[in-house]
Amino acid sequence: MAWFRKEKKPRQPRRDRLEIPADVWEKCEACGHTDIREKFVRNFNVCPNCDYHRRYRAMEYCSLLLDEGTIEELELDIRSTDPLGFPEYPARLKKATANAGEGDALMATSGTVAALPVSLGVMDFTFMGGSMGSVVGEKIARLGQRSLERKHPLIVICASGGARMQEGVLSLMQMAKVSAMLAQLAERRIPYISILTNPTTGGVSASYAMLGDAILAEPGAVIGFAGPRVIKQTLGQDLPEGFQTAEFLLDHGMLDQVVHRKDLKSTISQLLRHMSGKPAASGWSSP
Repeated sequence: MAWFRKEKKPRQPRRDRLEIPADVWEKCEACGHTDIREKFVRNFNVCPNCDYHRRYRAMEYCSLLLDEGTIEELELDIRSTDPLGFPEYPARLKKATANAGEGDALMATSGTVAALPVSLGVMDFTFMGGSMGSVVGEKIARLGQRSLERKHPLIVICASGGARMQEGVLSLMQMAKVSAMLAQLAERRIPYISILTNPTTGGVSASYAMLGDAILAEPGAVIGFAGPRVIKQTLGQDLPEGFQTAEFLLDHGMLDQVVHRKDLKSTISQLLRHMSGKPAASGWSSP
């Protein structure tokens, strides 16, 4: 009665392996904590284990600070050139553009923060270490001019290794140009807020980064002019613990406040309303 029997077929080994995509996981550079990428994204790219503030891209800062639907990118036609004929500079610019986009090391935008119109410039460390060249200085100067004409507050988020050596003195002169524009804003009593992220060094820290009416910084951000090794060699003595961190500068009166990334928008809106004497917008509250 073979038809009542169920023939047992040999079980075929499963050849298809379930593989997890490589970009699902993220690892904190500070503590080594590994977690799903979505968790870092929801936490504004801040480590959920040690609270280390990882790098944020320029567009991500714009989305964080500016109200939804109000972001408008400006000065899209400005491009870096090679005025000094620096060796391999055009190739490096091409590579940086492929990695970070065509906005150079600063994205210039306008929009509203809690319904208050602002001009916003955000430096992108992905583009040649956020180095300040002629394009960066020109974009900030134009944002400042826009703020003068429209009487809108100016906000600049800094993340830079300093002046771009491939443009020589043309890069260094951006410090003076931007500082002169900020002086005009101060004369007209138009608020300027500087936000320092990790790292803010070199010529940027020596100019517009430290000229804000209010100077904020993210926790743990490295802020300074020269590196600690150079300073140690120059002074010939050991440096204090935590030297050149945002918390150290706050304790020594160089900053106004250290603000967690998730609190940046609410803090900035409160500052702007206080400095401009405007009441909070109806229907908006701090997150």
